[in-house]
Amino acid sequence: MKSHLELSRLTKTYEGPSGPAVIVKDFDLVVERGEFVTIIGHSGCGKSTVLSMAAGLTEPTSGGIVLAGKEVIGPGPDRGVVFQSPCLLPWMTALENVLLGVGQVLPGSSRKEKLRVAEEQLVLVGLGTALHKRPAELSQGMRQRVGIARAFALSPKLLLLDEPFGMLDSLTRCELQEVLLGLWRKDRKTALMVTHDVDEALFLSDRIVLMTSGPAARVGDILEVPFPRPRDRRAVMEHPEYYTKRERLIEFLEEQGPERRRAAPTHARPEPWVAESEADGSRDDALLAATVASIPSPVEKSP
Repeated sequence: MKSHLELSRLTKTYEGPSGPAVIVKDFDLVVERGEFVTIIGHSGCGKSTVLSMAAGLTEPTSGGIVLAGKEVIGPGPDRGVVFQSPCLLPWMTALENVLLGVGQVLPGSSRKEKLRVAEEQLVLVGLGTALHKRPAELSQGMRQRVGIARAFALSPKLLLLDEPFGMLDSLTRCELQEVLLGLWRKDRKTALMVTHDVDEALFLSDRIVLMTSGPAARVGDILEVPFPRPRDRRAVMEHPEYYTKRERLIEFLEEQGPERRRAAPTHARPEPWVAESEADGSRDDALLAATVASIPSPVEKSP
């Protein structure tokens, strides 16, 4: 395999009321082409900050990111992002929301071809009968399927997933994990995902990056996941190494637990998408604005 994504000495610092707040410091990671890598850690450790920098939504204070041989500067269609909340435009249908990205990556294609690509992705995620429904008419799980379809429709060089199933119930979460793996298997997009769910990380990943608690969070360890692909959930859980790997992840998270964080100084963080508010979705408005701002031209409306 060939190195595809390089995060080199990434550091992010903000000026807070009590002085500089170092969120992430000297974060190093190399992801090979076709790998599915997950970053795991406690809420507030800086996982989403790393992902936001990789997406080009947040500029590093120092360090750099190289994707497919080019430095990452700002957002772009070479990265498909699936947020915890899908950030759909409420006045558009599911099809129109997916077309928003397709129009950017296929600007010279006919409307028929753009529609074919968008419809195909929505069918693949199980929304073939909901193409013309708006977000308010869709369940949370269905809205997230639209977000996944939109990201894959870009045919990106890198897939970034920020707690994409964190707001879903357990059954829907497991179902969409299977949907995600099914889409990913088709051409093995290089993927970087943030989660704090141990079982989710083990089921989806080739490697798991264990992130230390902040401030100045970094890579604490990297765990290789030995389960063969394609994966079956039952087979993964029955694998002789499953509970050994699971226990290692839990031990690490316990070592980086609340006691350590209470002892560390805290500072305000100004940008809402940088603060690790994984449970309350407070980044949604800023992420939606950033998503819209990254798309420079209007897209043809579907008939």
